[in-house]
Amino acid sequence: MTTVQINGRQIGPGHPVYVVAELSANHNQDFDQAVRIIQAAKQAGADAVKLQTYTPDTITIHSNREYFHINSGTLWDGCKLHELYADAYTPWDWHPKLKIIASELGLDLFSSAFDPTAIDFLEQMNVPAHKVASFEIVDIPLIQKMARTGKPLIMSTGMASLEEIDEAVQMARLAGAQQLALLKCTSAYPASPDEMNLRTIPELANRFDVPVGLSDHTMGIAVPVAAVALGASIVEKHLMLSRSLNGPDSAFSLEPEEFKSMVYAVRTAERALGEVHFGASAHESRTRVLRRSLFVVQDVKRGEPFTAENVRSIRPGYGLHTRHLADVLGMCAARDVERGTPLSWELVNKK
Repeated sequence: MTTVQINGRQIGPGHPVYVVAELSANHNQDFDQAVRIIQAAKQAGADAVKLQTYTPDTITIHSNREYFHINSGTLWDGCKLHELYADAYTPWDWHPKLKIIASELGLDLFSSAFDPTAIDFLEQMNVPAHKVASFEIVDIPLIQKMARTGKPLIMSTGMASLEEIDEAVQMARLAGAQQLALLKCTSAYPASPDEMNLRTIPELANRFDVPVGLSDHTMGIAVPVAAVALGASIVEKHLMLSRSLNGPDSAFSLEPEEFKSMVYAVRTAERALGEVHFGASAHESRTRVLRRSLFVVQDVKRGEPFTAENVRSIRPGYGLHTRHLADVLGMCAARDVERGTPLSWELVNKK
């Protein structure tokens, strides 16, 4: 399907861009701060809020072995995976409360589940959709379990090869996913615009016949706007109250006013896309008369020939079309013509 429906809202080509505020770890383990971020998302114009549902023990294990130390050139180098996720996870008892708050504000709330127990938990909450994070696109059993819920399924494609994306899509569909969307994603934190490759967005849409959007980790708002111009139907961006709070994701999150500016720019971009159209728009038709046409630019006596000196193509557009200039030159005036008169066939003696 070329559209998905979340809480009755159609998402896909021809429909308004679905803007998702990613809460992630930006609450800094403070419930009130999480609530304020959701409120800020509403004020900034978001359509939905997304959580991440895991615990340190469901996403990894506590181990001192070298495999579980982060040393790959990220913001979190020097940390152990278990320690990072202990700082970053969203307590599960917050989820239902945050969903109620979001719903009261008119926002959808769903989450990225990172293991089967998280999917079961989110299903008990009756979330309107499920999200597969970019690192989990290779977890086929996880994707299949989400697909079997029958809920819309959104998958981030960061790092995934075309073959891996194809496998994830096919396995999701075989497991029953009928509403599927893909998000172009570069899984670097923060991501460089040079590595975004946004031209992949229409290619994904063409290959898989699904709505495609952007999960963005660049700083600023230019990349989401460019993505919308290329056909993105969903924009997901991290939101936090202030980068001065120094959360795990602060380096690639927007503050509320920045997020609001992004939403405004996205809405402007989607309006500007319009449709395939040639000819004057409603407002252009008022200025159509200011285009060029043929005018007599010197006084011409009856019987005097029209020449390149006394007839020119100028603004405005009240005279003959400029295509007739060659036809008119050499013909004679049918009467006296005053400088500044729009040239018409009635002024031309065709004999």
